[in-house]
Amino acid sequence: MKTELICAGFGGQGVLTIGKFIAKAGMKEGKNVSWLPSYGPEMRGGTANVSTVVSDEPIASPIVSYPDILVALNQPSIDKFGESVRAGGVLIINTNMCPKGCKRTDVQIIAAPLSDIATEIGSNLVLNMITIGIIIGKTGLIKYETMEEDLNSFMKAKNPDLLAMNLKAIKRGIEIGKQ
Repeated sequence: MKTELICAGFGGQGVLTIGKFIAKAGMKEGKNVSWLPSYGPEMRGGTANVSTVVSDEPIASPIVSYPDILVALNQPSIDKFGESVRAGGVLIINTNMCPKGCKRTDVQIIAAPLSDIATEIGSNLVLNMITIGIIIGKTGLIKYETMEEDLNSFMKAKNPDLLAMNLKAIKRGIEIGKQ
């Protein structure tokens, strides 16, 4: 099993964090992982993307050219990476920021108003956790329990309110991914 993932969006949307948490969870589950961020000097508001690989076998290169999963949090991300998703792959689209969407018919598209859902949960900061939940629900790439443990150790003392919202966001994403 080897899954290649690209997460892309504007800086400040938590794109790099998505890849980092998936890589950390994969590592805790005994898998081989790589995490390769890419962002412009402006970071917040500029474009950012991260390539993450989770595999049972050693990983030859952290570079992802043809992802199995693409998380596109804005339209420029679909425009840049949408055509490179492997046939049969998964494309997760934030419809709030992707007005044109993607016209491909050979990939599984999960399109949802992720920004609106994050606001309903209580903070736009949890948008990235919704996408992690969608990945878990759709692919089972990592386990919810691993994410919960990781978030608890990372945020429990620091920001318990945001921790609760993050866990709720992951669970909501899992529901979306299973549909």
